[in-house]
Amino acid sequence: MSIAERRIGRVAGPDDVDVVTDTIARAFADDPVWGPALGGDRTSIARKASIWRIFVAAAVRHPWTSIVGDGAAVAVWIPPDGIELDHADEELLTTTVADVVGPAAAAEYFELAARFEANHRNDVAHAYLSLLATHPDQRGRGIGMALLAEDLARLDALHVPAWLESTNPANDRRYQSVGFEPGGSFRTVDGQRVITTMWRPAR
Repeated sequence: MSIAERRIGRVAGPDDVDVVTDTIARAFADDPVWGPALGGDRTSIARKASIWRIFVAAAVRHPWTSIVGDGAAVAVWIPPDGIELDHADEELLTTTVADVVGPAAAAEYFELAARFEANHRNDVAHAYLSLLATHPDQRGRGIGMALLAEDLARLDALHVPAWLESTNPANDRRYQSVGFEPGGSFRTVDGQRVITTMWRPAR
C-alpha cells in the first residue's frame, strides 16, 4: 500500500508542539524567504525554533494542525473562525524576534509580516495553511504532499476553501497539482524574493 493509499496523519495537540516546531525550524532554515528573515546562518536551528514555536503553540489550540508520526511532516492550519496569534502571542513574538535576530533585522521581519497580512485574502472565510513542512531527513518520499492531500479531503467534505502563501517557487507546481491557483504575488522587503499567494476554491 502506497503512502497515498493510507491515512498517515493525525491531529497534533499540545504535546506535539516541540516536535512540530523542530520539523518546521529545520525545513524552513533554507527557505528562500524565511531562512534570511530568521537570521540565515547567523542563527541556530534552536534559535529559529524559538520563533516558530510561538506560531505552533498558538495553532494547536485549534484541532486543525496535523502531523505524521514523530514529525516526518507537519501541516499548520488556522480554521475559518480562528486567529493565528492573540495579543499575548504577538507581544511574545515581538520580544523573541528582536532577541533572536537583533533590532534592525527584527524591523525587517515585521515589515515582511505586514506584507503577508496586507496581501492575505479576507473577503471569503477560509482555512489558512500557515505552514507545511517535511523534515529534511524525510524529503523525497511524498509524505508532505500526502499529508496535505488528507487535509484537503477534510476541507472538501466541509466545502471550505483554502489559502496559502508559497515562499519557495519550487513548491508552486506542487500546490497547483492539488487544486491551489496562483492569485497574486508580493516581494520581500529587499525586493529580491517573490511570495506567491494561492487560493483553492471550495469543493
